[in-house]
Amino acid sequence: MKKSGGRYTRYKVSYSWEGDCEMGENKMPHIQLPENLGIRYAVLPGDPARAERAAGYLKDAKLLTFNREYKSYSGFWNGVPVLVMSTGMGGPSMAIAVEELQKIGVEAAVRIGSCGALQPEVRVGDLVMVEAAVRDEGTSLGYAPLSYPAVADHRLLTACEESAKEAGCRFHTGIARSHDCLYRDDNPVIYEEWAKKGVLASDMETAALFVVGRIRGMRTASILNVVAACKGNVAENIGRYVDGETLTAQGEKYEILTAFAALTRQ
Repeated sequence: MKKSGGRYTRYKVSYSWEGDCEMGENKMPHIQLPENLGIRYAVLPGDPARAERAAGYLKDAKLLTFNREYKSYSGFWNGVPVLVMSTGMGGPSMAIAVEELQKIGVEAAVRIGSCGALQPEVRVGDLVMVEAAVRDEGTSLGYAPLSYPAVADHRLLTACEESAKEAGCRFHTGIARSHDCLYRDDNPVIYEEWAKKGVLASDMETAALFVVGRIRGMRTASILNVVAACKGNVAENIGRYVDGETLTAQGEKYEILTAFAALTRQ
């Protein structure tokens, strides 16, 4: 990606199968990337389609592999090699991604995902910089008791905040709740209870990212694009996001640019 006159130019992504993924036979079983990939920084969207859009901002971006929910691209941001890899939905897929990325040498990863707002001041298209996550999901319990905190790497979180300020986007820093059930019958009651405790938003992956990353020695952060307003209709708001409506599409662009800038300013 290059910046010209205050605007960013998208690069064309190469879909030819060449380069790093042909090196060696020791590939991870799920993400299908080799042990000798040699990339230290990763951006982790959930949606494979978002991975492709994010890769469009990298110079010399190329598709590496696509297995199950894990679609991977490599490229360069300001001359620094970066990996973009989708992780699918939910904590289990995120945990597998973190485990296998750590094994191939990734040292720092930023999730770029979507969330629903729990506070009225957190508006659609805003970003949430997650400093800690409520572990209201099952995956992280397989690694540590609930007394173990799910927190972002402080230095990486600070880099995300600084990059967001430079990009001029609206963001909030605080707690998100990670959960497993998008369509629970009692979700409105649950959302209200966590909102009273000051939680900003809900997602499904951040707690697993933070806990597994911390235990495995990977620095992690999570940037969430608000796609559902506080007390809004979840299905309707997610539909707007998939359709690429203005505010959520703008939020996605900002979280992508912020993640790349934060990782490469380390």
